Amino acid sequence: MLNFAVDPRVVAPLVPAGAELDGWDGQTLVSLVGFRFLGTRVLGVAVPGHVDFEEVNLRFYVRRKAEEGWRRGVVFVKEIVPRRAIAWAARAVYDEPYVAMPMRHDVEAPDGAAASRGRARYEWRLGGRWQGLSAAFGGPAAIPPEGSPEEFITEHYWGYTRRRDGGTSEYRVEHPRWRVWTATDPRFDGDASALYGPALAAHLTAAPVSAFVAEGSAVTVRRGVRV
Repeated sequence: MLNFAVDPRVVAPLVPAGAELDGWDGQTLVSLVGFRFLGTRVLGVAVPGHVDFEEVNLRFYVRRKAEEGWRRGVVFVKEIVPRRAIAWAARAVYDEPYVAMPMRHDVEAPDGAAASRGRARYEWRLGGRWQGLSAAFGGPAAIPPEGSPEEFITEHYWGYTRRRDGGTSEYRVEHPRWRVWTATDPRFDGDASALYGPALAAHLTAAPVSAFVAEGSAVTVRRGVRV
C-alpha cells in the first residue's frame, strides 16, 4: 500500500453524496493498493476460473455520519482486475469502477528471521508495456500504532460508491485488524495520467507519505444499500 498526500480539491468532486473527505494529520491521502483475492465467492458462489486473482486499486478516504457516529470508509477511483467477467460482475453488483487488464504478481514473504526480507510486486499491462507497484519488507509484522497513517488507512470498514443515478451506495467491509510491515524501497512505475488523469497523476509521482505491506485476512464485503 503506497499512500500519497493530495490536494483535497482533486478528489472532492469524486466524493459520493452524503459523505465527506476524511483526513489524517491534516492531509488528504490516496492509496495505491495491490493484493490478491483468494477463494473468492460472489453472493456465496465460487465461479470456476475466477476464484484467485490480482487487483490493483487507487482509493481515498471518506466518512459519513450515521446514528451510531462516524462511519469511516473508502471510495475507489479505479480498480484493475485481470478478467472482463470479474470487472463486469463488480460493476453490476457494487457499481464500482472496475476495468480489466492483463495482470501478474510476484510475492516473496520473509521467513520470520530478523534479517529476512520479502518483496511484493503487482503489475498490469497498459500501452504495450508492463507497469506496476512494488515494495520490500521484512522483520516482524505488527498492529499499527495508534495515530499512525497505517492505522488510519487500515481502519476503514465501509465502502461508498456514487451510483449511476447520482445517489450513494454504502457497504460494510468486515475483517480483523491487519498486522503490517513497514515497506522499504516503495516504487510506482506506471502511466498515472492514463490511468487516473493528470490532476491525480501529479501527486502520484511524489514520494509516498507512508508505504507498508499488510498481512491480509479473510474479508467479507456486504451487499450495498442506498443511503
